[in-house]
Amino acid sequence: MSGHSKWATTKHKKAVIDQRRAKSFAKLIKNIEVAAKIGGADIAGNPTLADAVQKAKKTSVPNDNIDRAIKRGAGLTGETVDYATIMYEGYASGGVALLVECLTDNKNRAAAEVRTAMSRNGGTLADPGSVAYNFSRKGVIVVPGEGVTEDDVLAAVLDAGAEEVTAQGDGFEVITEPSELVATRTALQEAGIDYDSADVEFVASVKVEADAETARKVFKLIDALEDSDDVQNVYTNLDLSPEVQAELEDDED
Repeated sequence: MSGHSKWATTKHKKAVIDQRRAKSFAKLIKNIEVAAKIGGADIAGNPTLADAVQKAKKTSVPNDNIDRAIKRGAGLTGETVDYATIMYEGYASGGVALLVECLTDNKNRAAAEVRTAMSRNGGTLADPGSVAYNFSRKGVIVVPGEGVTEDDVLAAVLDAGAEEVTAQGDGFEVITEPSELVATRTALQEAGIDYDSADVEFVASVKVEADAETARKVFKLIDALEDSDDVQNVYTNLDLSPEVQAELEDDED
C-alpha cells in the first residue's frame, strides 16, 4: 500500500507485510518477472529490474527465487510471462480516493476480486478518470532513518532531481519525477545512504484528512484488496494527523 502518510509507511505497512509474507513474495516476484521481460536479465543495464530486486531482497525474498524470476521473465527458461496491468478507481469511507493497480494473467478474475473486496468493505467503484485525475506518477524512494538525518538525505539528492524530501515514520521519503528516479537513487548510493525501495508510484495531489474511525475502515478495505494475488498496489489520498496516527498505533499495542 502506498498512502504517503507516516502511518501508512510504518506500523500498518509492516504489519501487513509480516502477516502476508507469502503473498508479498509472490507480488515482488511478479515485479521482477515483468521488469526482466521488458528490459532483459542484466541487472546492471536494467534499472527497473535493479529496483525490483532491491525491494525483494529488502523483504527477504530468497536469492534463488529472485534468480529464477529473472530467468523466467527474460525468457531464459522457456516459460512465458504474460501479465496485463489494469487500474481500477474507487472510493473508500469518508470519500477517500483509491487507485487499485492490478498485474494479472486473468482480467476477469482480477475484476471480480476487486469488485467483491469493494462491495464487502464499504467501498465503491468509480468511473474511469473520476479518481485518477488527482494522482500523478512520481518516483518514490523510501530511505530508512537509521544513521542518517533529513539534511543528509537532502544534501545527497538536491542536485539529482529530487522534488521533495519528507520525514515518514522512522525514515524519509524522496519524491522525484519518474525520469529522475534512477539518478536520485544513484546519488543516494554514492553518498553511502541505503534505501528500502525505489518505485514509480501514483501520488495524490489533494489529500483527504480522516479521523481514526474512518482510517480504520479505509485500511480494512485496503487489506481486503491486497488479499488478492492480482492486486499489486493500492494508492490513496488518505492523510492522517499526528494525533490520529498515535491513536491508530495504540490499536496495535
